[in-house]
Amino acid sequence: AAPLAALTDLPSFDTSAMDGWAVAGPGPWALRAEGVLAGHGEPARLADGEAVRIATGARIPPDTTAVLRSEHGRTDDSGRLHSIRDVGHGQDIRPRAQECRTGDQLLPAGTLVTPAVLGLAAAAGHDTLAVVPRPRVEVLVLGDELLTGGLPHDGLIRDALGPMLPPWLRALGAEVTSVRRLGDDAEALHRAVTGSEADLVVTTGGTAAGPVDHVHPTLRRIGAELLVDGVKVRPGHPMLLARIREDQHLVGLPGNPLAAVSGLLTLAEPLLRALAGHPAPERYALPLKDGAHGHPFDTRLVPVTLRGDRAVPLHYNGPAMLRGVAAADALAVVPPGGAEPGQEAEILDLPWATAGIGACFT
Repeated sequence: AAPLAALTDLPSFDTSAMDGWAVAGPGPWALRAEGVLAGHGEPARLADGEAVRIATGARIPPDTTAVLRSEHGRTDDSGRLHSIRDVGHGQDIRPRAQECRTGDQLLPAGTLVTPAVLGLAAAAGHDTLAVVPRPRVEVLVLGDELLTGGLPHDGLIRDALGPMLPPWLRALGAEVTSVRRLGDDAEALHRAVTGSEADLVVTTGGTAAGPVDHVHPTLRRIGAELLVDGVKVRPGHPMLLARIREDQHLVGLPGNPLAAVSGLLTLAEPLLRALAGHPAPERYALPLKDGAHGHPFDTRLVPVTLRGDRAVPLHYNGPAMLRGVAAADALAVVPPGGAEPGQEAEILDLPWATAGIGACFT
């Protein structure tokens, strides 16, 4: 949540980079009886022509000119140390502040706290870090027609979004606090939205203007501020974004699975990124290997695989289809009217293609 600054020089004193001998001046060298180990105070000064056994990470004695590696030295019958290779001045010594000086900015605010970042912070003297907590998200699955198990029957279909959204949202850096299935119940939706303590409420379905589409009426009823009411994108154009309270938002995703994915990338991902303090990724484009059909007036998001320096559009990219996106690395932004083979299209990476440790979904 703030730039990471060094609280100490790294290293904070001259240290040995190898196991061997600290030597002063040219050899051969007379050996001291006691060696120098890591974690001890400053050792005694070396006189010219003197050497002492030293361990990796131990403090360098004053007036040391180099460290002779264990495999590069030998002792004669009189106990004097000889080098079997040339020894350069400063060899295998890590000088104080080689990595950074006190006050240097090591990482900017907004950096993801990875294991390596934790290690660097500890090495640089930090006991604690100020961090932005993961945004808390509650998922509300709407629709009486949804089954949570078994095969579709009697007009009922399987719920794909209940299993898909929580790990996807976690991959975007969110903490999913609950997944609730409400059916087509306006009062249940009202109670769930007004009672939620999450930073972001995500609903699925019910964003259009049908007889059981309760999201808009509920937002009007609670006086929410509608920030985005539909996007000129296919699939997913009925998506919406609302501010429920000063510190709480709602993203309404369409009920069709690929349309919901479109809403995740268009509205939920940028919002979660802002809440978590993460910088926006750099935009980039790739040429399409094959042409992609377009909508006459709206942008289309088409699942693609990335092959070398080209994006390959995938089939099965209808609003209710997940077969294409399940095999995809990204979505290509296809402008109104479509794109020809070889035409460049902006690429929206799917989170698991670039998430690293953030791709631990379940």
